[in-house]
Amino acid sequence: MATVTPNMATSESHHPIVGDRIIAGDGTSIDSWQNWQGLQNLPRLDIAKRFSPNQRVCIFAPHPDDEILGSSGLLQQVAINGNPIILIHVTNGTQSHPDSQIYPPQQLDIIRPKESLAALEVLGIAHQVTIVALNLTDGNVFAEQEQFWQKLTAIIQPDDILVTPFMHDGHPDHEATGRVVTAFAKQQQIACYQVLIWAWHWAKPADTRIPWHHAVRVDLNAEQLQRKSQAIACFDSQITVDESTGNPPILSAQTIARISQPWEVYLYESLT
Repeated sequence: MATVTPNMATSESHHPIVGDRIIAGDGTSIDSWQNWQGLQNLPRLDIAKRFSPNQRVCIFAPHPDDEILGSSGLLQQVAINGNPIILIHVTNGTQSHPDSQIYPPQQLDIIRPKESLAALEVLGIAHQVTIVALNLTDGNVFAEQEQFWQKLTAIIQPDDILVTPFMHDGHPDHEATGRVVTAFAKQQQIACYQVLIWAWHWAKPADTRIPWHHAVRVDLNAEQLQRKSQAIACFDSQITVDESTGNPPILSAQTIARISQPWEVYLYESLT
């Protein structure tokens, strides 16, 4: 993830891109989500039934780590299913540490993709993953949507399955990625799943800003959940204090705990 900059983490009720989906404070508690019956009642996504092994699964990460935070369980399950995986890093996450002496942009441009690869190794799926870097500008994907679209035309194939952050996920780069990918998928009649990542922070159970009637749940077994936690730990740049600025980790302990539950939730609308 990119850093949540001050104009994003504001107590004001409206942001020019994400509206009222504001990432601020501690966010919704883990207990609130765990105790919500609506989450327990979501239909389960059966990868073996829904994903043909010959289909490529294209995972869009606005920043290197979003693929792990949002979709480690799904990634492990599609790898078991035999699907080729295309991991598309929309940006390299170079702006996550403003004014840092330890993590300046030119270093993050190298560090963050390496962290992503290490995480894929931990998941045991690196051999099935092809990584594509779009090299859009971290923090500015919303303004580069046309360029983004053009790059998709050279990458996506008609039988692909696309996985993108939710188009209303609450982070501008996530929302821009979700908007472009879902619009492209709709135009090309390609299956597309939107994963909740930052939404777990700002949303509440039964939140009407999320179309729960389109939601499906991927359950992680104990081994898959352990691998997800180990993969998240590969992102040293995001989980440690920046000693040069004194800033806390980009991913707080609460944020990590909230996305380290034995489920992932995806929004899917049938093409038929």
